[in-house]
Amino acid sequence: MAEQAQPVIKQHKELVGEVVSDKMDKTIIVQVERRVRHPRYKKVITKYKKFYAHDEKSEAGVGDRVRITETRPLSKLKRWALVQVVVKSRQVEKVEA
Repeated sequence: MAEQAQPVIKQHKELVGEVVSDKMDKTIIVQVERRVRHPRYKKVITKYKKFYAHDEKSEAGVGDRVRITETRPLSKLKRWALVQVVVKSRQVEKVEA
């Protein structure tokens, strides 16, 4: 009896991080934090890594908490895309006198 193969559904990696820059057009830089235990000294260390992500509608701003997903290479550094803005930051505007 021939069994039909189930279609393979690709699961892309998803990360949550904070936007540290939105100065580029349709691109944001997201800093992702992870906590690891040192192998010898057992101290918990916080490590950070920055990812360039595609933001089509330019909806994310500096300080926002965002979810990004892995995608095909879009440029030299961009391999991630914005999925959603999890938490909007409260920006304080400068008032010039």
